[in-house]
Amino acid sequence: MQETISPPRLVFTDLDGSLLDHYDYGWEPARPWLNRLAAADVPVIPVTSKTRAELLPLRQELGLEQTPFIAENGAIIGLPAAWQHARLDRDPANVDGLRGKALSVDTDFLKRRLAVIRERLGVDFRCLPDMSIEEVIEETGLDAARAGLARAREGSIPLLWNDSGAKLEAFREMLTNDDLVLTQGGRFWHVMGNADKGRAVTWLVARFTALRGGAPWSLGLGDGPNDVTLLNATDAAVLIRGAHSHPVEIHHPCLYRTQEAGPQGWAEGMEHWLGQELA
Repeated sequence: MQETISPPRLVFTDLDGSLLDHYDYGWEPARPWLNRLAAADVPVIPVTSKTRAELLPLRQELGLEQTPFIAENGAIIGLPAAWQHARLDRDPANVDGLRGKALSVDTDFLKRRLAVIRERLGVDFRCLPDMSIEEVIEETGLDAARAGLARAREGSIPLLWNDSGAKLEAFREMLTNDDLVLTQGGRFWHVMGNADKGRAVTWLVARFTALRGGAPWSLGLGDGPNDVTLLNATDAAVLIRGAHSHPVEIHHPCLYRTQEAGPQGWAEGMEHWLGQELA
């Protein structure tokens, strides 16, 4: 990785509702900034609720095959070769291969605990992996192929809550007793182990520092409640105007709030923080 800016910059970005449009998942308004960042050798690192299976083709589409990614709200980290520790991560049989780090418990454990909690509390919710392809398409607007990839969970379970607010709090408390967390995204609630986007970002910043011998300056961009830990983990932050109705409470000393939503807001935030530097 050639460092053209000192200290080196890292961009950590949410996808749905941020770099990608909330409704049609388009990203064309962000293309010029992605090109500028690539030309300056500034890694753009997706930090998303999407699965590893969803991210692999999307990284190619966005031109981000050489950068790490954080999937399932921080449960999974993907490391390309340049970000791997030679002894801890690299596979001698495939030195150029992508390696995964799991920061959460696996989905089999989550499914078992959710079944127990559902029975004990008598609550009503639907888990995304149990939904049909048609149901996933209806709830997300994804096409059939991407809806199938969205069900391939490794360290989290998205769910649709169909019960009262009081029962939601009882549900959250019982999850906490199992050292599990409940995070609100743009469309789904997400159940996972004791991990989040911010912890994964902090892990990757530490990895970059260890490999490069110096700490980077980091920028985070996101639009939803599940992005607060991401934004708080970076040196500067962009809260993109959300297409959803969920309140986002954040107090960051270097925060910019966009006027535009989605990829237009993403480009607006990039211009605010790096427009003069990468002119």
